[in-house]
Amino acid sequence: MLFNSNAFYLFLPIVFAVYWLTPRRYRWGVLLVSSYYFYMSAGVQYVSLLFLTTLVSYGTALFLDRTQEKRKKNFCLGAALVFCLGILFVFKYFNFLSGTLADLLARVSLPISPVTLNLVLPVGISFYIFQSLGYVIDVYKGKTKACAHFGKYAVFVSFFPLLLAGPIERAEHLLPQLEKEHSFEADRAIEGAKLIAWGYFKKIAIADVVVSLVDVVYNDVTAYTGIALGVATFFYAFQVYCDFSGYSDIARGVAKLLDIELMVNFKSPYFAASLKEFWSRWHISLSTWFRDYVYIPLGGSRKGEWKTRRNLLATFLVSGLWHGASWTFVIWGGLHGLGQIVEKEWNRHFPPKKDRRSVIRVLLVFAFVCAAWIFFRANTFSDAVYVLTHLFDGVLNPVSYIRTGYTALQAAGLMQSFDLKLAFVWIAVLLVHDYIELKQSVWTWLGRFRGPVRYAFYFALLFVVLYSRQLGEYEFVYFQF
Repeated sequence: MLFNSNAFYLFLPIVFAVYWLTPRRYRWGVLLVSSYYFYMSAGVQYVSLLFLTTLVSYGTALFLDRTQEKRKKNFCLGAALVFCLGILFVFKYFNFLSGTLADLLARVSLPISPVTLNLVLPVGISFYIFQSLGYVIDVYKGKTKACAHFGKYAVFVSFFPLLLAGPIERAEHLLPQLEKEHSFEADRAIEGAKLIAWGYFKKIAIADVVVSLVDVVYNDVTAYTGIALGVATFFYAFQVYCDFSGYSDIARGVAKLLDIELMVNFKSPYFAASLKEFWSRWHISLSTWFRDYVYIPLGGSRKGEWKTRRNLLATFLVSGLWHGASWTFVIWGGLHGLGQIVEKEWNRHFPPKKDRRSVIRVLLVFAFVCAAWIFFRANTFSDAVYVLTHLFDGVLNPVSYIRTGYTALQAAGLMQSFDLKLAFVWIAVLLVHDYIELKQSVWTWLGRFRGPVRYAFYFALLFVVLYSRQLGEYEFVYFQF
């Protein structure tokens, strides 16, 4: 069930009404039933994996909480890691590893046919596996107590707003909210509705519009050159941002309707003045997960500069692989890891001025991020190389550079689209929103204006979403991860 589907538009009001009409002590049951129904609507055949992961992590955490013997705790944690990561490996990485191994053997004159599994990747598997593992590891470390109530823990793993694409919540933040009894607060519900509307604006009015140009160009990159590739890459940067952050905003808004607070997953990432800052603003739940459960256990920055660089690069390579079973994703992660290593060295010799957001630095970071997105979006490694090597063809003749790209896009029927041209306006609106968010909440800022101005903005936002929705219904990008 997609957030932007007719089914969800019917599902959410029903859940909202039933949840608040149900006695407080039983509301967890409403969340559990609705979450499993929500997941089964995306694929009934894999609900058993969700339940099994929940059962194993629940039992493991209880055992870890009740035993003091280090050897048994280590064995139990290791077994849980092998089980959960094993599921992820079979469904997501087995075919990739088998194909890679076959390619390597073929290069040394040992040709074999790769063994492949005909399995469909269950939606959300990477998210709920990581959320479950984070919980088990936190119980092992003594950071949180094991949840004794299986039903409420099952809600923690399967909570429908975040189930398919995050944010990846921590037990210490979400479980206490599921344990307590909630009271309806109109102000919080209104905040939730605003977040949902803004999330739909990003997803429907921007991401689902620019995807038409991005897909045409990136699915046949050799037919384009110069600025046409640049426009597609620029649009993809905002497609992936608006698609994923839009999902996160809708998820947070839906949770607020139920008086539950989810963590903020994006904070104006394209205004970051460094790559380190970018990753403190982009997919925050995942970047902090890798920091706490991969980077720090590897040694973090505690064992000298060279090991710090190794740990940083290894963490980003794993992060890239998490996003997809392809070398293009690994390269994308590696680029960000290497970028941060180079950035750290540069800042060590040329420290930036504190408390100053340089426009040049912001633009340079954005340019680097866009260049890395090429590997993230390209269908193959050779496609990515083609885009990088032909992106500036003819740039020394600016007029011809622009005309050639425009003609190519026009021949593909893309430049006649009023909605694509309008997308530039909505991207500008998004950037204004994110710039304000650097210092204060946009909704707080809007609250300073008189009622007619505020409501004019709300109705305009609603109109844009309703108008744009007729252009098509697209799955969220991060469902594939």
